[in-house]
Amino acid sequence: MFLENTKKSGCIELICGSMFSGKTEELIRRLKRAQFAKQRIATFKPTVDKRYSDLDVVSHDSHSISCTPIKTPSRMLQIDPDVQVVGIDEAQFFDDSIIGVVQELADRGVRVIIAGLDTDYLGKPFGPMPGLLAIADDVQKVHAICVRCGALANFSHRLSDSRKLVVLGEKDTYEPLCRDCYNKAVKEDKEG
Repeated sequence: MFLENTKKSGCIELICGSMFSGKTEELIRRLKRAQFAKQRIATFKPTVDKRYSDLDVVSHDSHSISCTPIKTPSRMLQIDPDVQVVGIDEAQFFDDSIIGVVQELADRGVRVIIAGLDTDYLGKPFGPMPGLLAIADDVQKVHAICVRCGALANFSHRLSDSRKLVVLGEKDTYEPLCRDCYNKAVKEDKEG
């Protein structure tokens, strides 16, 4: 006798990498595929991210999907029980409470797809990302192309003099660099 498995299986998928590596583009692609499959989705981003739109997650290539901007990750736990997929953009801007929130969502049977910078402009692990990497069922590291030499880029080099950890910006504020070009740029920044 065949018994249909009706249990919802949750999981945590993490998309990480440097600026301009296609993290948000991949998040949007996965969410739109879920919509195409007639799955109910809910998408969130931190309220601090207002670069392109207040109410949409928008990639550098101008693809978008509607979202709910939130201040604290606990807000995600209030989703409708019928939601099957939760998307989260710019996860590095949330505090560490996001780790427990996404675990709870996955334990409820929700597929959670997260995108975020794995390192900050200093090349150090960014916010809750190390904890999210540790609990993710699947991790995809995406790469930009180094604007100086054409190699794969893993680093987001800040072009401004600001020393604040969070500085929202685009190509006028950051450039993707490979390890060698990043180390040279940091050395030039210190000398200059």
